[in-house]
Amino acid sequence: MTALAIAQFAPAADAGDNLRVIGEFVARARSRGAEVVLFPEYSSYFVDPFDETLRENAQELDGPFVAGLHDLAREHGVHIVAGLLERASDAVRVRNTVVAVGPGGVVATYRKLHLYDAFGQRESDWVEPGEIASPQTFEVDGIRFALMTCYDLRFPEVARVLADTGAHVLLVPAQWVRGPLKELQWNTLLRARAIENTVFVAAADHPPPLGVGNSGVFDPQGVEVAAVGTASDIAVAYVDAHAVDRVRRVNPALQLRRFAVVPRSEGGGEPR
Repeated sequence: MTALAIAQFAPAADAGDNLRVIGEFVARARSRGAEVVLFPEYSSYFVDPFDETLRENAQELDGPFVAGLHDLAREHGVHIVAGLLERASDAVRVRNTVVAVGPGGVVATYRKLHLYDAFGQRESDWVEPGEIASPQTFEVDGIRFALMTCYDLRFPEVARVLADTGAHVLLVPAQWVRGPLKELQWNTLLRARAIENTVFVAAADHPPPLGVGNSGVFDPQGVEVAAVGTASDIAVAYVDAHAVDRVRRVNPALQLRRFAVVPRSEGGGEPR
């Protein structure tokens, strides 16, 4: 059993200040027993609407933001998962990256696969999509955590691939943009990914007015076991591998399925 904290806050256009806020949340979460702390998408830098400052404030994986996360992880003896605005090979765009950092350094890195080109938004104008690669996971006290990001939540095959790694918990940093029915969809999709994969799902969002807030942790039956409303705050839940096993004995859906997930060819088209 591992204590997991979700930290909901609104990253600003100041990486140093964001890191300061993250430090305060990590200290609070650790005082409540948390061993893993999840932060939102774009935790290192965020501006709305996107502009050229994204490129100016993107960092390398060995840059000051990740180094700051490492210092906090080492100081408090925790694992920290947070969104990073990463420099890209593309001279125009950046990468929307999630890093998991433990006391010993970076343990997993994930680049968002599905960019938010929906609901009138065009994330791909500014962000380079991640390549299809091996699922990114890390373990703490026998619990396997897996990484995905925000809009990826709408693609059930992403979560299914992570479940196939043996993950007990899916971690979802997000900046879930507000709009008609968006809170309903956010909550429904988080529960669905938990239920259909019989795993815990934990999500950390930006609070209003730009995000919907409502960060939460859902158990393998889709029950919300910890939550934050619309404030900048933390919530702590316990995630347990035995709970996953118990649910799967009753509902062996993963074992009974008859289809596998297969990547599509570059640019879409027929499955390979």
